[in-house]
Amino acid sequence: MLRFLLRRFLGAIVIVLLISAITFFLFFALPSEPALMSCGKNCTPDALAVINKNLGLDEPVPVQYWHYMTGIFTGRDFSVGHCPAPCLGYSFSNQQPVWDTIVDRFPTTLSIALGGAVVFLVVGVGIGMIAAAFRGTWIDKFFSSLSLIGNSLQIYFVGVVALAVFVSGLHWFDNPAYYPITEDPVKWFTGMIIPWLVLSIIFIANYSRMTRSQMIEQLAEDHVRTARAKGLGRRTVFFRYAWRGAMTPIVTLFGIDLGSLFGGAIVTEFTFSLHGLGRLAVSSVSETDLPTLMAVMLVACTAIVVANIVVDAAYAVIDPRVRLG
Repeated sequence: MLRFLLRRFLGAIVIVLLISAITFFLFFALPSEPALMSCGKNCTPDALAVINKNLGLDEPVPVQYWHYMTGIFTGRDFSVGHCPAPCLGYSFSNQQPVWDTIVDRFPTTLSIALGGAVVFLVVGVGIGMIAAAFRGTWIDKFFSSLSLIGNSLQIYFVGVVALAVFVSGLHWFDNPAYYPITEDPVKWFTGMIIPWLVLSIIFIANYSRMTRSQMIEQLAEDHVRTARAKGLGRRTVFFRYAWRGAMTPIVTLFGIDLGSLFGGAIVTEFTFSLHGLGRLAVSSVSETDLPTLMAVMLVACTAIVVANIVVDAAYAVIDPRVRLG
């Protein structure tokens, strides 16, 4: 198991380095002038040259990339001050430390993504299991129809409808907003309910259908029939034998969906005007702000890679044959 995790960890480092390099070099391939963002309207060639020197933009791109990556671990000195490790640079647009901005925005995106994942895993898998247990009945047809409808919906549409009905109309929930969980857990929970439900609705449809099909397949396996023949109760057979076998593809699907989950969190932030990493990434692209864009990419990539390692570990525990792959 340790060797398996070590291989995954080394592979994760390579992936993060590749994505960081691709993002960095693609940025300079764009027809843009980052120093103009700091120079302002009355910019002169001399002022532009000073800004390029202060930001290190007058150096070759590979040298800039090396300084950026090593600066994360050692810190860097800029004309605007010293950037201690972990140094992600100073924003081109507002000259503020990027790390401070990331620390401020990351909890919002993390709350949306983690909360949404918990909701769609619990609800989606639960609905799939109920539909499989009552296969062919009106309960199965009802949940299958709901899954089909949910799979055809989009976050931005569901978000607007949810706001109009549950917030403005029925007043069942507060207007979505982020409050730090360490300051007020109740406000944090009530402010995130609508974003969680909206983000999870599409995933619930996929996971309920997947769980239903896997449970039906497992219930027809020989080892499950043998368990029934031995006189084990229906509940024991369902949860101890069929459920465990059905979870392997569900865990695999969850690992694949992690990237989509982060993308869904970005759309959810825009829908409910929440200030997370998604809005920060879009604004950094429009403002040609390389340090901020790189920081968002590194944080998002690292979070997805770490989550994939956790999923791989869970997959290896469920099915030990995976460790040999």
